[in-house]
Amino acid sequence: MRAHKPRSPVRATRRQFLRTSAATLAAGTLSGSLGGSLMPARRARARDLGPNDRIRVGAIGVGGRASLLLDQLPEAGEIVALSDCNLPRAEAFKAKRNGAWPIYQDYRQLLDRQDIDAVIVATGDFQRVIPCIHACQAGKDVYAEKPLTLYIREGRALVDAVRKHKRILQVGSQQRSMAMNRVACELVRTGGLGKVLEVRAINYTGPQDSPNPYPDGQPVPEGLDWNVWLNQAADRLFHPDWMPWMRWRDFSGGEMTNWGAHGIDQIQWALGADGTGPVEMHPLSGGPNGEVAMKYATGVPVNFVIQPGRGPMGGAIFVCEKGKLEINRNKFTSNPPEIAAELNKLVDAAEEERKWSDELALWQARWHMQNWLDCIRSRELPVADVEIGHRSVSICHLANITRAIGRPLKWDPAREQFAGDDEANALVDRPRRQGFELPTG
Repeated sequence: MRAHKPRSPVRATRRQFLRTSAATLAAGTLSGSLGGSLMPARRARARDLGPNDRIRVGAIGVGGRASLLLDQLPEAGEIVALSDCNLPRAEAFKAKRNGAWPIYQDYRQLLDRQDIDAVIVATGDFQRVIPCIHACQAGKDVYAEKPLTLYIREGRALVDAVRKHKRILQVGSQQRSMAMNRVACELVRTGGLGKVLEVRAINYTGPQDSPNPYPDGQPVPEGLDWNVWLNQAADRLFHPDWMPWMRWRDFSGGEMTNWGAHGIDQIQWALGADGTGPVEMHPLSGGPNGEVAMKYATGVPVNFVIQPGRGPMGGAIFVCEKGKLEINRNKFTSNPPEIAAELNKLVDAAEEERKWSDELALWQARWHMQNWLDCIRSRELPVADVEIGHRSVSICHLANITRAIGRPLKWDPAREQFAGDDEANALVDRPRRQGFELPTG
């Protein structure tokens, strides 16, 4: 069978959507990607939730992590519909759970539904921001998996959209809902261990450059919209080697943004830096996986020097005046051990065991999603608000940029720009494929 070349973004849009698009654009709707926005001219009014109303949830992306999230959705939430550009994947989930949900290949049809209050967006990082912004424009609240973004500038665009449309967006950094992590980060942040002398972080590996030239194409699997799967990335023929997307720089920041989004988030939390970031960075060793040093405006150094697998993948080691505290996912250790012993008194060990003892404990998100659902009702910021997720993954991107540039850099976290460095600033943004530009409005 002859390899199939992806269609252009506009031609890939269904015929009925083209008709809708022409009419709505003429009426002054928002311009967008994927061949024209299908969002209504006016954002749907958010439903007033009664105390007994379940929050109706749609899923955009139904892969492995998304399946776990949907299985862990608290009782306060109700799955209403599924969407995935890979239809067989969504159909397999529906069949395995014996569900009766409608499935859409174009997520914008799901967003057009008036009976959906919120969406879980668990696509790949390179596919995530556009549907999140479209969801905000459609009046839906969002649970967005991490890593939140592919590059820094699209993260700021997402934060702006969440604020403009007054949406609740929880980032899937579930350690923010773990008591062990909360008390440990609070101890460091409030000065309980004295001055922070150094933070030692995992030197998470980066992505690989895409092969040049791209591999020869193969037939697109039945039910996969390859054009939509590629999203903002440059056009290319289908090949199964692209599908483990976290390997490639075109689609991901590698483990630096995958596990790094968790570990660096704990650094941000413990340093009280949720709304900012480092101001200086330089490579400690060369290459795409080289060690990196950073420094915050407070003078605290953060050094990415621990070999993966030999330290806290979901946290970091905080070297302080009164001792050393290692924070990891839902656990901590210390030197002297009395520090950890005192921290243990601040958590309900039996409750933590109940929450995290099952086989999915490492990937558990039920309690984090419960916070999201609670905030949808209260309209308070969730524990992993969009700004928090954006800032944490931005530092992952900064580490990869430092490796790529290979020399000292100065970063302005308020402006989110490098000082007087056009070469580095070019990496804060990325070119996007035509038809997949960031939505406006």
